[in-house]
Amino acid sequence: MAVETNELSQDARILGFLSEGGEGFISGEALSNRLGLSRTAVWKHVEALRLKGYRIEAVPAKGYRLVGRPDRLSSLELHPLLTTRAMGRVLHHHETLGSTNATAFRLAQDGAPHGTVVVAEQQTAGKGRRGRAWVSPPGLNLYFSAILRPALAPQHAPELTLVAAVALAEALREAGSDAAIKWPNDVQLGGQKVAGILTELSAEPERVHFVIVGVGVNLNAGPEHFPEELRDTATSLSQVLGRPVARAAFTAALWARLEAWLDTYLATGFDAVRTRWKALSSTLGQQVRVRTDRGDWEGFAEDIDPTGALMVRTADGRVERVLAGDVEQLRPQGQTRPQGRG
Repeated sequence: MAVETNELSQDARILGFLSEGGEGFISGEALSNRLGLSRTAVWKHVEALRLKGYRIEAVPAKGYRLVGRPDRLSSLELHPLLTTRAMGRVLHHHETLGSTNATAFRLAQDGAPHGTVVVAEQQTAGKGRRGRAWVSPPGLNLYFSAILRPALAPQHAPELTLVAAVALAEALREAGSDAAIKWPNDVQLGGQKVAGILTELSAEPERVHFVIVGVGVNLNAGPEHFPEELRDTATSLSQVLGRPVARAAFTAALWARLEAWLDTYLATGFDAVRTRWKALSSTLGQQVRVRTDRGDWEGFAEDIDPTGALMVRTADGRVERVLAGDVEQLRPQGQTRPQGRG
């Protein structure tokens, strides 16, 4: 269901008033007066909120107080935390979806505005790069797709993947981790994958109609939630921190960073994003194996160019410009780099 979070529902207003009360009670009469509802209607809203997982205590002659919130990503949880101008202000929250990217793409085709976000508690057909599936267990992680409508030429659209990667790595670092970006669109913790980005677009030769930036972040998944073949290469933020992650708070912080970096990119160009991406990269300075449709080869990851392509120096001194493919790090930092041609 789509919710414009600047239009507060009665449920959201009740939660807001109860939150303002802290550990104290707010009487049914006070809520009734503030909401312009009968006390019976207030009670019905409270019961509806309880069914959604909110723990609301009711004591005769005292009233109501909020003692617990569910770990969900609907507008009721996210709206009070948003600091963005556009990102997430129109929110489509789903318990289960096939793919947030596919749903966002259809909404964008129907005219959904810039900053619209599709978020799901679970995906049954989550999409990764190169046709891979994204494992999406329910109620544990973050799966969302944002609709962007930048004034951008199509050839620059791939740069938005790096914009999103910078925002994502910074949000994970703000949460207490040592997140680093693996080219082109993965984020790692301690060398294990914690998040991925999938960017899709609709464009004509001269301009972008819209871009869908899909993000999956493993926040609270445990090893048992990953397929056996991924348990050595994937992790979650909670596994690294040793404690559960508040999903709504992390989501709001990430959307704020994504909007801020997008604003910077559109105002000043790719240079600032490129500089920050390089500082956060786990790929640069590494001996890597590159897997492309043309075959596999090895080299030293030296840089990303002004368009975001990876520059890899091969053993014979040639510099290859990698636009697409998988990159595997082969040796720890500090190995000897190949010598360029003098």
